[in-house]
Amino acid sequence: MTISFDFAALSAPQRYKLLCGLVVPRPIALITTISADGVVNAAPFSFFNVFSENPPLVVVGLQVKADLSPKDTTRNVRANGLFVINMVDEALANSMADCSIGFPSDIGEPEALQLPLSAGVHVAVPHLAGAPAALECRKVTLMNFGAERDLLVGEVLGIQVRDGVVDPETLRTNYEHYLPVGRVAGTMYARMQDRFEIKPDTFETWRLRNGS
Repeated sequence: MTISFDFAALSAPQRYKLLCGLVVPRPIALITTISADGVVNAAPFSFFNVFSENPPLVVVGLQVKADLSPKDTTRNVRANGLFVINMVDEALANSMADCSIGFPSDIGEPEALQLPLSAGVHVAVPHLAGAPAALECRKVTLMNFGAERDLLVGEVLGIQVRDGVVDPETLRTNYEHYLPVGRVAGTMYARMQDRFEIKPDTFETWRLRNGS
């Protein structure tokens, strides 16, 4: 038996609950930006993923505050076009959640939470020193989809990676050293400790295996 949901008949919170509960786990972008006054902001977003390698693009869904005013991340990216996506691992997970606290715009989350920063290499925005990887980005476009949502497309200009996470020769990620955390729903998150491998057939090996 299948349950069918007509999104035209559902409220936005109901759609959110279904989408966020089913499209899991989602990677988390803990985004650092800097305001015109020099305040470094850090905020987590799980409507996020890599989009392309050529050109190297990422996409992030930015939502507004409860009063429909733009969040600090959106305002800062609109102003200077620069941001850094700090990837979240198990060691950074609690700090990531704390960055969702509604601090006033003149109080930067890294300073309030005592999260050390490292200077940017490819952008004039610092990244979290404790992040396993930091994607330094510039805005390509920011598209508005109604009063509550903007879609940010950014070009990755460079990545700062903690030692041991990526082999500098093969560029392969070492998942013994990189323990990413994914967003599930509500206050639930997922670890990536249980992994398995699936090697797909080529058409020729599939045909031979199936006696075609």
